[in-house]
Amino acid sequence: MKRHLSIPSLPVCWLLWNLLVVYIAYTLCRGVFTMLNWSLYADTLTWSHGLGLFGAGLLFDTPAILYTNAVILVMFLLPLHWKERPGFYRVARWIYTVVNSIAVYMNLMDCVYFPFTGKRTTASIFAEFSNESTGEMLKIFGGQFLSHWYLVLLAALVTWAFWKLFKPGGDAYNRINGYNAGDAGNGKNCGSVGKYYIVQVVSLVLAIPLCIGAIRGGFTKATRPITISNANQYVNRPAETGIVLNTPFSIFRTMKKTPFVVPDYMSDEEAQALFTPLHQPSDSVAFTPRNVVVIILESYSKQHIGFYNKTLRNGTYQGFTPFLDSLITQGAMTYKYSYANGRKSIEGMPSVLSSLPNFVEPLFLTPASLNAMSGLARELGENKGYTTAFFHGAQNSSMGFHAFARATGFQRYYGRDEYNADPNFNGDEDFDGTWAIWDEEFFQFYAQQMGKMQEPFMTALFSASSHDPFAIPEKYKGRFPQGERPLQQCIAYTDYALKRFFETASRQPWFKNTLFVITADHVSQQIDPFYCTTLGNYCVPIILYAPGDASLHGYDEERVVEQIDIMPTVLGYLHYDKPYIAFGCDMLGTPVDDGFALHWLPESSSYEYVWGDYALQFDGKQVTAAYKFRSDSTLSNNVLGVMPTDTRNKMERHMQAIIQQYMQRMTTDRLVVANH
Repeated sequence: MKRHLSIPSLPVCWLLWNLLVVYIAYTLCRGVFTMLNWSLYADTLTWSHGLGLFGAGLLFDTPAILYTNAVILVMFLLPLHWKERPGFYRVARWIYTVVNSIAVYMNLMDCVYFPFTGKRTTASIFAEFSNESTGEMLKIFGGQFLSHWYLVLLAALVTWAFWKLFKPGGDAYNRINGYNAGDAGNGKNCGSVGKYYIVQVVSLVLAIPLCIGAIRGGFTKATRPITISNANQYVNRPAETGIVLNTPFSIFRTMKKTPFVVPDYMSDEEAQALFTPLHQPSDSVAFTPRNVVVIILESYSKQHIGFYNKTLRNGTYQGFTPFLDSLITQGAMTYKYSYANGRKSIEGMPSVLSSLPNFVEPLFLTPASLNAMSGLARELGENKGYTTAFFHGAQNSSMGFHAFARATGFQRYYGRDEYNADPNFNGDEDFDGTWAIWDEEFFQFYAQQMGKMQEPFMTALFSASSHDPFAIPEKYKGRFPQGERPLQQCIAYTDYALKRFFETASRQPWFKNTLFVITADHVSQQIDPFYCTTLGNYCVPIILYAPGDASLHGYDEERVVEQIDIMPTVLGYLHYDKPYIAFGCDMLGTPVDDGFALHWLPESSSYEYVWGDYALQFDGKQVTAAYKFRSDSTLSNNVLGVMPTDTRNKMERHMQAIIQQYMQRMTTDRLVVANH
């Protein structure tokens, strides 16, 4: 009797079965992990939240499973002539069993390792054990092997299950109408053969974009590839990321990431004497419960703001921000020497909202993203009863912002989903087609939502419209100046959106009891020589505006400030009376001479440190250049050889103390006061 090709006999069906077995194995490991570490979760983990964590875990299992089974995917989906490839699926079975068994072993080992590290194992483990001898490694793992024999037994059973449950499906081609080479040569059964090839080719074509989207964590341009920090989006506290994540994913996503290395520049005592990120309350003035609104503008370099460029191009440069210019002039506080801490959006958020600088690698992309972290939202929300919320008009998973906001204490998140659900707005009719809701409409939504919040509140908004592909709404085409770069008309559009936001906000009862902070995430599309230097590439505005406080007004042309100064400045302004961790200074309460800026230069893998009259460049071992940035705006004259030795030594030691303490706290999970 001839056997006909049926759907269950197709290789793609057996592939799905084999992948399902792997998903079940990962879920089993997650269950074992939770049980063995139950003491970490017993007090807070409910059934509903636990199921939510397991469900979220599937999002992180998928990239890991697709990575490890990439060869299997190809072997099953290629339209191969199986009869001419004896042993093909015997090889596939071995590959499938070995690679997935290794993944399971990694997950089970973390059941034991996690309590010591507080996070899933990452690629840094290879550096941690790089100096251990083979004998020492065997001793370590041998001891663990004996003391956790039950996990070894479970691992063996899972390996056996992978081998036994594997479905080859390699005879699908041969099942087609009792196919043999002679029949094909006589033209028999060609319809079924054609059907087989069509199904395989279609499956392969569909699998490519589906796998790419699943590995990235989404299918849109606005979605940043999912990484370990995204686990924070689903948890209530850092320890729960161990349930959501899996070890293969954590290792894959941290490969080729330079691990934080703690330098040995000086003793811990000397480093703490030179600089400490631990801020203690310094006055007895009662806490002032003002609202706090932080607005982070996409790509808003000082280059594009007229106020900061009064002498640029012989005084003829007007800029693209008439509203911001007027706000600064009429009643805000701002700074001539203000800098960003990074060059990417994901580097701006930690700096602005948590006073955490960016050194070597973006915090979002490192194992340290799973550390317990504080920030304005946590300090004010948990300790002062503030309502806290973060706003970004892109889809809610975009850029990892939702995860970071949740990790640092924001109680609510308002994204494109919440905007679309609000009947007072037009939903996706206001979507820009690429990234997010247009700034004008989303800023209005922002103002409206704050009008519904219980005071005092602390909110942050991250704008989106001044981003590639640099489009503005059709109704405004030709209204804003084009400028020399496509970005600049978007800068002008967002400035107009900001104007409309303040018009709406000024009519709200909470307006005069609010401190507004306006800054940028990073610079973009610099033009003039001053802004194209290493230091110019970090020039962003930092503007403080309190409509109910006429004393907060002026233009400071001496002090050096940076994004990491925003958190301590806000807390100092409110007379916050609790200790906290922040790597910046209070811009309003710290002596002018103590202000500094320190950021990482990715193009040269070095640091740039600004203090007093000098900007030093430091490669991690020695100072390589020095510039008198106040008078040498294009950093053309390296004065390292002639600068005062005591000034250089003081700057170098202070900079080293900051770097050393940052690296120590990142690697030992000491970013909150409870662990300081």
